Amino acid sequence: MKTPRKRYVRPIDFKRGRVDMTHGSGGRATAQLVEELFQEVFDNAWLASANDAACFAVPEGRMVMATDSHVVSPLFFPGGNIGCLAVHGTINDVAMMGARPLYLSAGFILEEGLPLADLRRIVESMGRAAQQAGVAIVAGDTKVVEQGNGDGVFITTTGVGIVPPGVNLSGDRCQPSDRIIVSGTIGDHGVAIMSQRENLGFSTAIESDTAALHGLVEAMLAVAPDLHCLRDPTRGGLATTLNELAGQSGVGMLIEETAIPVRQEVAGACELLGLDPLYVANEGKLVAICAPDDALRVVEAMRKHPLGREAAIIGTVQEDAHRFVQMETTFGGKRVVDWLVGEQLPRIC
Repeated sequence: MKTPRKRYVRPIDFKRGRVDMTHGSGGRATAQLVEELFQEVFDNAWLASANDAACFAVPEGRMVMATDSHVVSPLFFPGGNIGCLAVHGTINDVAMMGARPLYLSAGFILEEGLPLADLRRIVESMGRAAQQAGVAIVAGDTKVVEQGNGDGVFITTTGVGIVPPGVNLSGDRCQPSDRIIVSGTIGDHGVAIMSQRENLGFSTAIESDTAALHGLVEAMLAVAPDLHCLRDPTRGGLATTLNELAGQSGVGMLIEETAIPVRQEVAGACELLGLDPLYVANEGKLVAICAPDDALRVVEAMRKHPLGREAAIIGTVQEDAHRFVQMETTFGGKRVVDWLVGEQLPRIC
């Protein structure tokens, strides 16, 4: 049963209104914003109880918790916005452990002057993304900072999920001869963000790949319960992710440039800007490491899922005391694919 809404003198004007400091004061304006926006859009019993924390039951199993902060600029981009990105990002961090995501919390830092229409659009996007993923946003917090100190809105989400028995995914489980798999084309999200940056001066039809990946993970685990590792290649892209895994497992990796799926538009944009697609962020792709006997079966299962249709085996884990990631190039040579140095693409997630 829903908690009755308070009656305010005047409803919030979400068409023309803007965030002001009273929305973060903890008083009437804060309560009204919470009730007329967050509780209305997210709408579940935990929020309706209006307690300071959510109390919920979880099924038996190992619990996973992940948290992620989102500061993307611009707030709206082809294929999504900071709202759905905040939901998908944390769901995917939970899913990469093999867990089924259950609940999310969300914290908002709002800048004074943010149009309430933009805030509502962002929150509604979060609500849709969570509903489609079967995950409830059960707790949250809102703060307001002075104009000029927040760049619109920052969102921090925390998620919890449960790992089923028999699943043990970890970055330290990569073994020599394991196969390296990607779920699809790389660099889409980063290029979509860059296309909206005012000072870059180019346009593209590419949209962000932001998506919740736990359904794809379930399909993979159904055919290969002993998957060794999953990771979503977000900041720093595929190259940084592979270096992280090589370091955790104490192995090397060899990938094939011709096997890595990259959209022509992404490759063209990266060439124009002097970027390497291997380092460009993704928000709806994953990297999988599995035993060689499981690889073809895993790829087949992935290609049957909407988010894995372009899945491909791109390389092999190797013995290497130096823990190098190397790539066989289209010209027949090899080059080291090192860690990202510096900030290639700021504010992309």
